[in-house]
Amino acid sequence: MSETTMKLAVIGGSGLGDALGGEKGEVREVETPFGSPSGPIVETEWSGTPVYLLQRHGPGHLLNPSQVPYRANIYALKSLGVTHVVASGAVGSLRESVRPGDLMIPDQVIDKTTKRANTFYDAAAVHVELAEPFCPVMRRWLLEASERLASTRVVGSGTYVCMEGPAFSTRAESELHRSWGADLIGMTVMPEAKLAREAELAYALVALPTDFDCWRPVDPDQSRQDLLAEIIGNLQKATAASLALIREALSDLELLAAEPSPAHRALALGIWSDKAKIPPEEVERLGVLWGRYFKGEG
Repeated sequence: MSETTMKLAVIGGSGLGDALGGEKGEVREVETPFGSPSGPIVETEWSGTPVYLLQRHGPGHLLNPSQVPYRANIYALKSLGVTHVVASGAVGSLRESVRPGDLMIPDQVIDKTTKRANTFYDAAAVHVELAEPFCPVMRRWLLEASERLASTRVVGSGTYVCMEGPAFSTRAESELHRSWGADLIGMTVMPEAKLAREAELAYALVALPTDFDCWRPVDPDQSRQDLLAEIIGNLQKATAASLALIREALSDLELLAAEPSPAHRALALGIWSDKAKIPPEEVERLGVLWGRYFKGEG
């Protein structure tokens, strides 16, 4: 894939969503078979690279994690020709070694969501591989960029537990997640990463730890207002660091252009149904996602 055919999108979560900007970009309103995305998609330019920006929770952060239209968001990006997605999201840390204000590029996910539509393919049996839920090429690209940013501490791997929310964990749940070997707790990476794989989009996450979750006792002398202010401060610090990291990564796309992502062929062996028996209207409805495998192009 050449740099001219590559198109990147940034999905911003808490903090980064408000900081994305893009006021000078072109607003793209996209309708999908799954309804409208979270908000307008802004086509702009970062570091000389065309980028599509999408706020996961919508303008004003009105959509809670269970209400985010994940299918519409990913489908809309795919329909615009996006090939690579960098996502961000605020998380809680489950480890002393992952400090609020740091960044993490996770490599694994445990999905505990229960209410969200998690596949595009309701009329066929489609099974994509998800052993590596984040694109290894994009992870390496981000980590190489992080080495050029000495001021930012980036943790290079870890496991993200995605819970349903919107309430935060109980202490027992937080301790359970730690016993599983998880490093982060959040509410938005699933089914987003899973749907990106079904859409054959390379996908990687920059996670923004804001606090230590509830497993770690807080200072009893710290007021709730001070604690909230501390969390917001950590989010602002991590947001600034993530913006710097993404911009630095976008300044050099050579690795992404030279090395294909495994995600770009995720459906090659993933459509288990007899293609001849899948309703033609369903093939056409989702043509943006899987159409090439019905035209002999896959």
